[in-house]
Amino acid sequence: MHNIYNQGLDKVAANSQPLTPINFLNRTADVYPDKVAIIHGDQQFTYREYRQNVRRLASALIQRGVKTGDTVSIIAANIPAFLDAHYGVPLTGAVLNSINIRLDAQAIAFILDHSECDVLLTDTAFAPTVKKALALCTRAPLVIDIDDDIECEDAERIGELEYQDLLTEGDENFQGNLIHDEWQALALNYTSGTTGNPKGVVYSHRGAYLNAVGNNMIWPLASDSVYLWTLPMFHCNGWCFPWTVVAMAGTHVCLRQVEVNAIVTSLIEHNVSHFCGAPIVLNMILNADSELLDRIPRGINIMTAGAPPPATVIKGMEAHGFDITQGYGLTEVYGPCVVSEWKSQWDELTDDERAALKARQGVRYPTQEEVDVLDPQTMLPVAADAETVGEIMFRGNTTMKGYLKNDTATVEAFKHGWFHSGDLAVKHPDGFIEIRDRSKDIIISGGENISSVEVEGVLYQHPAVMEAAVVARKDEKWGESPCAFVTLKADKDASEREIIEFCREHMANFKAPKTIVFSELPKTSTGKVQKFILREKVKQLSEV
Repeated sequence: MHNIYNQGLDKVAANSQPLTPINFLNRTADVYPDKVAIIHGDQQFTYREYRQNVRRLASALIQRGVKTGDTVSIIAANIPAFLDAHYGVPLTGAVLNSINIRLDAQAIAFILDHSECDVLLTDTAFAPTVKKALALCTRAPLVIDIDDDIECEDAERIGELEYQDLLTEGDENFQGNLIHDEWQALALNYTSGTTGNPKGVVYSHRGAYLNAVGNNMIWPLASDSVYLWTLPMFHCNGWCFPWTVVAMAGTHVCLRQVEVNAIVTSLIEHNVSHFCGAPIVLNMILNADSELLDRIPRGINIMTAGAPPPATVIKGMEAHGFDITQGYGLTEVYGPCVVSEWKSQWDELTDDERAALKARQGVRYPTQEEVDVLDPQTMLPVAADAETVGEIMFRGNTTMKGYLKNDTATVEAFKHGWFHSGDLAVKHPDGFIEIRDRSKDIIISGGENISSVEVEGVLYQHPAVMEAAVVARKDEKWGESPCAFVTLKADKDASEREIIEFCREHMANFKAPKTIVFSELPKTSTGKVQKFILREKVKQLSEV
């Protein structure tokens, strides 16, 4: 059919460029070249210097053979080199794979192999674990040490060269940009699954661009904003905030250790206006020494996500002058893309009423097309009655490309045209969603995902354990912690402490159970463990 709007109105370079968040740095460095972009201890980098380092990194990696579609992995604390990598790596057309610093050597080795890692940037603080991982994996990537001046002066170097030496190989005037398609892969993040090995979630340039913009639409920053890195950058690329902060010409304040004294000192010294973190970070601050709390300036903006925050924590933080916004999301949707958006008519409510409203997960970002609570059987929306439970599902441009080299999992996750989160929730009459439970057996501890199947696998390795099942238990500090129900062999004996220590020796410490309950496991007629019964028992334990 004839359509006048299809005549001579094609996409050309002048009117169509790939959306990518890495272009934010060029704009900000052009407009604010002398503004402080990054603070790290006594170090400061202006936006001019930040861009120069990014260009050096990109050109040096290209000279070292990195090309479009390669994987550049990084395992590091929240330091300037990590911020460099969020721009320098994708500038080459390669994919940035940020690795959780809390993982054990076996898990890191799996990621290096599965991602087909070509280059590994590694903070020397994690050298012992990374060295073991490299020995376990089949890949032989180029290893670059990041010898951070803060707390890592005497750390072992395991790489071919140091990060600053790599930068000297690069060209600060490098003008290349190997982003030809906004659907190109930008980042790879691994998330725990219920079957043990993590799944590789692939982000596009388009999705990261949109979620970075969405962050600022619902939680505004400006050129005078100062953002403190309490949230790990390895979490969904820091929920896309390495790009959001730069887009708005804000200042990044790096923080190696998420420790209450370091947080409070940074809040005061740098006049911090914004920071993100899991509820455990809020609870850590809330339970700090009163003298520390009294020193914190009022009016600091916090976005919390990673686990549903207790209303009491929100209430307590706001009583100390913090402005709390709750976000919700998953690695598969670029971090938070749902927000407990505040309405002015709620300002006059009581503190308890306000906290209860803020504890709801909320409504979708403007940049995520659809989020709803659906009946997974009928795929119809549940009643907005705050009682009917369904599954949270997503559909839109800030949903992942899919799982790397896992077509079966990708098809399953996207069946019926929606991304299935596995999180069970209700929908309130005003459309706000609120999580009720998790259909996946994932335990979220301090914002970290723990696979119950992985923990069970370690428990079964103990010579005295006959059967084991792991579920989440509420934890005042971590939000949730693993609770293991264990049946011992008839001729064996073991204490709670012994089994916990065994787990700590065979996996990352944060994944080890904090509670062991010795009992028979309830099962169906087919032998399947009835975890819903165990969850009820855990609730009784928490009430004692």
